[in-house]
Amino acid sequence: MDITIQPHSLRGDLTIIPSKSLAHRYLICAAFADQPTDLVCSQTNRDIEATADCLRALGAEITRTDSGYCIFPCNVPPQKATLNCGESGSTLRFLLPVACALGVETTFILEGRLPDRPLSPLWEELERMGCTLTRPTKNTILCRGKLQSGEFTIDGGVSSQFITGLLFAASLLPGESTIFVKGRLESKPYLDMTRQAMSDFGIATPNLCICGGTPYQSPARIQVEGDWSNGSFFSAANSMGSDINIAGLNPDSLQGDRAILDLLPQLKTGFTTIPAADIPDLVPILSICAAAGHGAVFTDIRRLRLKESDRVASVIAMVESLGGRAEATENTLTIHGTGLRGGTVDAMNDHRIAMSAAIASTVCRDSVTILGAECVSKSYPQFWEEFRRLGGNYEQYIR
Repeated sequence: MDITIQPHSLRGDLTIIPSKSLAHRYLICAAFADQPTDLVCSQTNRDIEATADCLRALGAEITRTDSGYCIFPCNVPPQKATLNCGESGSTLRFLLPVACALGVETTFILEGRLPDRPLSPLWEELERMGCTLTRPTKNTILCRGKLQSGEFTIDGGVSSQFITGLLFAASLLPGESTIFVKGRLESKPYLDMTRQAMSDFGIATPNLCICGGTPYQSPARIQVEGDWSNGSFFSAANSMGSDINIAGLNPDSLQGDRAILDLLPQLKTGFTTIPAADIPDLVPILSICAAAGHGAVFTDIRRLRLKESDRVASVIAMVESLGGRAEATENTLTIHGTGLRGGTVDAMNDHRIAMSAAIASTVCRDSVTILGAECVSKSYPQFWEEFRRLGGNYEQYIR
């Protein structure tokens, strides 16, 4: 689906959808809890559904309700399972260690760019601790064996999702396990969110040290808070002249993308430097704000190349397609404050590129066409509906 948007600011009331990151974590905690959980999560997306489907395959009973999900935990895991992760990196990286901890012979199915996204050093550590992992095909992973408790060691410089997966896995193992993180810890706020989610279910994770075998004391009902990552697009629109009354975001949230609150004012003061290591999902929309304003340089961008698209390349292509100017070195991305004219953007199957280009239309002089606009369904299926309700003026074309 392609969409052509005519320039127009946005105005109206908007309640932000539930946090995708937190929903993944709550679903996993609930699937191995000590009692059923009513998870309040009013809207879902492809990634969240992938995690729910995979947990069903591991033995949990998960049904959709009017308010979210009803989750009956997994009591007896199957001997074998097939888990389709879709394009969700969180689903794969969280549940690969979990399947290993359960001792379930599991085939993981990977789609889109997911087969190319890194699993090392998690892969090697799972094998060191008792499992065998193979790639029967490019799009599948087969894990056999059962993870042993003990001392896990992992480099924190690739993805905090690896550590989250190990935290979930270690909580399912008998005896005591300790997770040692070497080097720089990337995206620490996401790890804080994991620890908080586990704490909500009664699991103590001080200093990444988990005592296995302790039963979950799960809440009977828990609500997923609003998603700062998806809320960032509308916050950015406001910073560029729109007038949206945004509700549903927790100002005290542990979500890393809450940083948008501090970063948008910085971009309005002049050319600024923004470290990107902990906020890779914010870089596309912040790049639009920078191009429309005074410019910015993003540092620590290496992990951006490993997202749904190579986000360094796709951000540069987006900005230049809209009439701006951008360039990158190995570890910096510079966006010049040239203003934006309009043009045609290939979303490259990256939901955050598509939504960023849509928000760019609010400050462009000419129309903005987005190729592959349907990719927003990965995280925000209702995005185009909300965009139109707030005044976004577009026509869509089915290829």
